[in-house]
Amino acid sequence: MEKRNILITGLPGVGKTTLVRKLVERLDPFRPVGFYTEEIREGGMRKGFELTSLDGRKEILSHVEGRSPYRVGRYKVDVKGFEDFLSTLSFSNPSTRLIVIDKIGKMECYSDKFKSLLKEFLDSEKWVIATLAFRGGGFIEEIKRRKDIKLFEITQSNRDAMLPDILREVIKDV
Repeated sequence: MEKRNILITGLPGVGKTTLVRKLVERLDPFRPVGFYTEEIREGGMRKGFELTSLDGRKEILSHVEGRSPYRVGRYKVDVKGFEDFLSTLSFSNPSTRLIVIDKIGKMECYSDKFKSLLKEFLDSEKWVIATLAFRGGGFIEEIKRRKDIKLFEITQSNRDAMLPDILREVIKDV
């Protein structure tokens, strides 16, 4: 079975989101649909995380000053806002052949809708490129154990070589 699900894992801050952004740029002719996650910084301090769709729309995923019962560390996760954001993305469009998810982590896994969508994507004929938390049990571990994924671990020493490796995997079949 051809693996259409490429997952990228690695320690925090190693460059997973940077790699995803480079992949999206190079794979733009395939009209990928999805999002990436970036830090919200204020005065040099990390205050939360923001989602950005590949067409430029933004939504706050979590913030230290948020109002939510869902927490990861000091960040309060806006699960409803995340699910509303997911509803605006054209994942199910028949012309969508490539889905990009940055990332599958503890915050995102508070959403049952996200977990359900992710399983649907991974089971589909569409290509999925996603970043995945380096550590984590439950759903994260379940995704890592799937037989239909190809897992890349990004490190300081291999991160520059990873872009062409992943592009070769995807471009030959998309």
